[in-house]
Formats: sequence, C-alpha cells, structure tokens
Amino acid sequence: MIHIVLLLLPLLLSISHASVNDFCVADLNGSDGPSGYPCKPPTKVNEHDFVYAGLAAAGNTTNIINAAVTPAFVAQFPGLNGLGLSAARLDIASGGVIPLHTHPGASELLIVTQGYVTAGFIASDNSVYVKTLSKGQLFILPQGLLHFQVAYGKRKAVAYAVFSSSNPGLQILDFALFASNFSSSLITQTTFLDPEQVKKLKSVLGGSG
Repeated sequence: MIHIVLLLLPLLLSISHASVNDFCVADLNGSDGPSGYPCKPPTKVNEHDFVYAGLAAAGNTTNIINAAVTPAFVAQFPGLNGLGLSAARLDIASGGVIPLHTHPGASELLIVTQGYVTAGFIASDNSVYVKTLSKGQLFILPQGLLHFQVAYGKRKAVAYAVFSSSNPGLQILDFALFASNFSSSLITQTTFLDPEQVKKLKSVLGGSG
C-alpha cells in the first residue's frame, strides 16, 4: 500500500497544484470550440460581465409566427462561458407559435410567467407529451427532441427558457426544410408532402431549390 501511495504522490501533488478557474468570461474575439471560447484575462473582468439585461424587454412578435425568442446565450452574455447554462425569453402573441425545433446541445426548462403556453415534445419512440401551462408552472424539454410552444387562449404569453449549455444550438424544422436550398423534389420524396405544398411553403419562407 505504501508503494502505491509513493507511486501516486507525484500525480496527487500535480492535481493539488492545478489551477481551477472560478469562471471563464468569453473572449468573443476568439474561436468557439468544443470547450467554449477562450477566457478574457482576469484583469479585464468586472462585475458587468456577470450581468445581462437583454431579457428585460419584450421581443417583437410582428412576424410570420407571431412570436419572438430573445436569447441570452454565450454570444450575448459572455459570462456564461463554460458554466453549462443559458437562457432565453419567449414572447408569444395570441395565435403565435414557436414552431417545431430542437436544441442539439441542451435540455430546456420552460418557465411560464404570463398567460398560458401549450408546450410539448416528441420522444424518440414517437410518443407525444403536451401540457398547457399557466403562470409559475415549469415544463422539461429533453435534449435533442423536437418540441414547440404555442400561446393558448387570446392573451399574450411570456415564458423563460433555461438551457443546460451556454450554447444550446437551434434548428427549426420548418426553416430547415423550407427556408433552405434543400431540393423541393427531395423534400417531397423524403417527407411525402405534396409538391405544390412544398412550393407554397418555400415561397412563404424564402427557400430555393
């Protein structure tokens, strides 16, 4: 046993002297890699790096989905870098919808603060979980699964999302299909949608091909 301790002693000493950073405020001039952005020098960090007011104002819901998502990801809030969380504000007007989308890099905790929101997700076995939420209720949206939010009733709804990553990623299904240059013939073939419907959706969302 003593021999094992002696063998491990250099490793234990190196670990005990390893530097552990309390935080790593992002230097957005650097490249975003798998471990996040490089850190700003500690001498250039101040309390303002840990405060973000961008979610205080309502987003503009005058658009095709009658909704707005205001992100507080690492690109907007560099203090989140490396901490494994981020947030967003959802403003959904009456009749508005956050279309089917996925966050490849994070699970989402949805918190309703105003009105009513119908939220749901589709599990990998195609089971669908949907719930209409009121103020103060929370809903979990697991990582990588298709999910949505819809305003329920005639009132505007406001909700906040908290993500388990500083950069959760986002892909909106309708935009991926109909706002891209994905060939219309391939969309028809791979989704079984009617060709005329594909053309109509591409013209609405600005896709080509």
